[in-house]
Amino acid sequence: MSTSNIERRDLVRKAMKAPYLTREQEHEFAVRWRDQRDEKALEQLSLSHTRLVISVASRFRNFGLPLGDLIQEGHVGLLEAAARFEPEREVRFSTYATWWIRASIQDYILRNWSIVRGGTSSTQKALFFNLRRLRAKLSGSGQNLADHEVHRKIAEAIGVKIDDVATMNARLSGPDTSLNAPMIDTDGSSADRQDFLVSDSPLPDEIVTESIDGERRRKWLRSALRVLNDRELKIVKERRLSDEGATLESLGQTLGISKERVRQIENRAMEKLKAALMANGGASSMVSVHA
Repeated sequence: MSTSNIERRDLVRKAMKAPYLTREQEHEFAVRWRDQRDEKALEQLSLSHTRLVISVASRFRNFGLPLGDLIQEGHVGLLEAAARFEPEREVRFSTYATWWIRASIQDYILRNWSIVRGGTSSTQKALFFNLRRLRAKLSGSGQNLADHEVHRKIAEAIGVKIDDVATMNARLSGPDTSLNAPMIDTDGSSADRQDFLVSDSPLPDEIVTESIDGERRRKWLRSALRVLNDRELKIVKERRLSDEGATLESLGQTLGISKERVRQIENRAMEKLKAALMANGGASSMVSVHA
């Protein structure tokens, strides 16, 4: 038997032998710890409630983590409860401590169950710790439900979105898998799992090339725009270089001319731009101007 198992059995045996405390004893020890920082009072208070820690930790043994670790984390929650307990509220310490013990164990499970951090909100935590129980309950009800119906019922019971239930269910259905895990390709060759991941993002060299070319085109365009007079420049900017191109009619009203005259000025300005760009070797910039 491993050392950890022996230590856990000794802890359980010691906890079971610890006497229960009366309400008056709880109150006395809690006051002594809070007001005097009496270590012996804290020891008596925690020892008498270690069986409570073991009981709560045992409820979470199905998450694949060592029971000894869960008990240890639960004890951390017990000490936190002792530090925050207010004896004058006339509440039994065990009632108050149970919440802190459970919260400490749940946080530990969420941190260590998977390398991917999840379940950070209160609803996500509730979904994580209740999904299996509710799914098993629905399976044992004798109803032949499709997956989406199961997800819907669980979502209604916990108060979360159906998509959140489906996502959490997928996470709980399989272990973490390394991207470096070996896989066999269809042709028999071996490769890492990450080699089969497809990204729609451009390659680094494409990003750099686009950045350099984009800056070059913007430079050519700024230089070419200098050949336009003020009215031509305004029309080109409003019609061709803005996210929402202005209409001929609206520009005509602004400039006090007809929309046909606006069209003529725009065509002339575009011819001047094209000539200036070709003279500078930047004819390709007209693609962005015409877009």
